[in-house]
Amino acid sequence: MDTILIVDDNQAVCSALSLMLELNGFKTLTCFSPEEALGLVAEQEIALVIQDMNFTQDTTSGEEGKRLFYDIRACQPQLPIILLTAWTQLELAVELVKEGAADYMGKPWDDDKLLNSVNNLISLHALSRQNSQLARSEHQRMSAIKDADLCGIVFGSGAMQRCIDLALQIAKSDVSVLITGPNGAGKDKLADILHANSPLKHKPFIKVNIGALPMELLEAELFGAEAGAFTGANKARIGRFEAADGGTLFLDEIGNLPLSGQVKLLRVLQTGEFERLGSHQTRKVKVRVISATNADLAEDIASGRFREDLFYRLNVIELALPPLNQRQDDILPLVNHFIGQDFSVSKPTQQALVSYPWPGNVRELENACKRAVILAASPTLTMADFGLKPVSGLNPVSGLNPVSGVSTTTSESTPSSVTTQQSAQQSAQQEPLQQGGGAQVSTPSESQPEANRPQAYEPTGADIELALAEHNGVIARVAKSLGLSRQALYRRMEKFGIEK
Repeated sequence: MDTILIVDDNQAVCSALSLMLELNGFKTLTCFSPEEALGLVAEQEIALVIQDMNFTQDTTSGEEGKRLFYDIRACQPQLPIILLTAWTQLELAVELVKEGAADYMGKPWDDDKLLNSVNNLISLHALSRQNSQLARSEHQRMSAIKDADLCGIVFGSGAMQRCIDLALQIAKSDVSVLITGPNGAGKDKLADILHANSPLKHKPFIKVNIGALPMELLEAELFGAEAGAFTGANKARIGRFEAADGGTLFLDEIGNLPLSGQVKLLRVLQTGEFERLGSHQTRKVKVRVISATNADLAEDIASGRFREDLFYRLNVIELALPPLNQRQDDILPLVNHFIGQDFSVSKPTQQALVSYPWPGNVRELENACKRAVILAASPTLTMADFGLKPVSGLNPVSGLNPVSGVSTTTSESTPSSVTTQQSAQQSAQQEPLQQGGGAQVSTPSESQPEANRPQAYEPTGADIELALAEHNGVIARVAKSLGLSRQALYRRMEKFGIEK
């Protein structure tokens, strides 16, 4: 309940005003002199002041009220004040209104007019205080970001800003952090920010993609192995935990860790102790663990694929990173970053880029930008360069793959949706995108499944990059999707200069 201070030397006026305001839901305080009023303003939480202009009998100059007004202003600069007097001097009213008086009324007052003024002024004052608090918070946040190492991250959305603010806040501690979010959304960037702004920033920072490691070598990679522990182990090797001792270990795709590895990881998190593969010697390390996953670990726990006790060890604090289609304000800043200063994007293309749902998130957007730059016919990139279609308004371009121009909408097992998808695939095969100089360019994707590809199919560098993005860099899956062995895939990656 808002409190209104009434200052008038006439007790009848104070009583009348108090009754009217209390009947309309306000709490009131009354006093009869400027000295009492200043004491109450300093001690109480006042929402508005209604003050008389004259307090000494036979005085009509308004000078007493003027002094009280300036004294209240000095104490509470934003407090709304309504000046009330039976002796209305226009010049004085104009002067005080210019100095910040909220309203000026004569006696006798109009109840409806006064109530309307009170309600409006209290609402405006509340908004003003809220804006001031937000401005202070924003200033503090920007000061923190200015001094922070953001590791080159590019963003423009409030959702990403909140993630970064939280990351900077928890970076100073040494607790375990679980970063959740879809593939390609930028979880590794948040891990970089956590380490770069922590007290361990000058210590080792070791990254491990659990999903990319062969299951049979996973424990050796994490915990090390003695010579002869397995075929090919000619000498002892340290694991990632030993390499990260005293620093930070980032475990990406933690949901892919097998149960046997989960047991050992839980022990390290609890005690810092482990043994190398093939050794009985217990070793001890101190490591901050940051993990990331795109999996629903709660579902994995329910199905027995992930240990609940390990989940709570990893998930002291969770950073939930939303997909790119939920932070559309990030899209154009990211596009400008990926295409560089030598290229620009037309206005219709900007709208199409923002409208497209980007199921592959930032990784898909980056690949689309790289492809557009390579195939562009001019420095101004168009929708054709990205493989996008014109859109009206800001409705999403449903099911369009901006790299291949092929539908990516999944069906719900209904004949009509399957037919629609097949028609889109056939259309994409028959009409490849026209890129600079009229040359036709097409890429194998969903429109040409692996089972339907000719046996002599040879992937291009762009094909390999797309497959790496689609399968989150897991070499075994990428090789299978391209119909290659892992060794053959590595040779082609080396040939095209593609780094995993």
